[in-house]
Amino acid sequence: MKYQNSQNWQALVGGIIAAALILLSFSSFVIINPGQAGVISILGKARDGALLEGIHIKPPLISVVDVYDVTVQKFEVPAQSSTKDLQDLSASFAINFRLDPTQVVTIRRTQGTLQNIVSKIIAPQTQESFKVAAARRTVEEAITKRTELKQDFDNALNERLEKYGIIVLDTSVVDLNFSPEFSRAVEEKQIAEQRAQRAVYVAREAEQQAQADINRAKGRAEAQRLLAETVREQGGPLVLQKEAIEAWKQGGAQMPKVLVMSGDSNSSVPFLFNLGDVAQEPTLSR
Repeated sequence: MKYQNSQNWQALVGGIIAAALILLSFSSFVIINPGQAGVISILGKARDGALLEGIHIKPPLISVVDVYDVTVQKFEVPAQSSTKDLQDLSASFAINFRLDPTQVVTIRRTQGTLQNIVSKIIAPQTQESFKVAAARRTVEEAITKRTELKQDFDNALNERLEKYGIIVLDTSVVDLNFSPEFSRAVEEKQIAEQRAQRAVYVAREAEQQAQADINRAKGRAEAQRLLAETVREQGGPLVLQKEAIEAWKQGGAQMPKVLVMSGDSNSSVPFLFNLGDVAQEPTLSR
């Protein structure tokens, strides 16, 4: 009986030891997946050398592995600044970045979590970089040279974040706002420019109309000159008589019933006489 109890205790202890060994064996390595980097801390002290993707051995029970996501992260960060002409300017930036896998140990020692990186590093450095870019130009240049403004911002932000092990991949200006006073000034300027453009258009239209009138007058004068030359070349009086008849027709009046030609050879225009008008006159009493 005693022998049997002894065997049971030995089996129980053996099972506990085996379970402990299995547990220790599982806690003696860590798997780092693609897109991750790990930092191993032994007794609370971060060990040099980042753990990249793969299987890594670590001391059981006394070590902890902090895993960081080193894929692309995106955060929107607001920023405010003053321009060169002391106008208020605010913006919101979308920043795509990732952590340098080889620098995660330094990041773990200095910043800790990803939330700390955003709030303590990226947000304030975004603010300072925007101040540098905005102070180089006026508020109007911030609109007309927006690409240059963004380039200055990118350069300043990359330089500031690189030393923290943060790689900036891309930035974009989500929103760019100006003070209400400047917005009103821009609106009034646009209205004034539209009115000025309208005035220029009206002036050009009047100038074109005046030039058209001049051209028509020149055309009529030239036509009259050519007509006079034609009259002289083709005998004169007969042509003038024909022109007088055509002018009468074009005037819309009814042609007279009687056409009297002057016997004077120097007369060029026919004398038009309507017998109907004579018939309507009262007869003189004798």
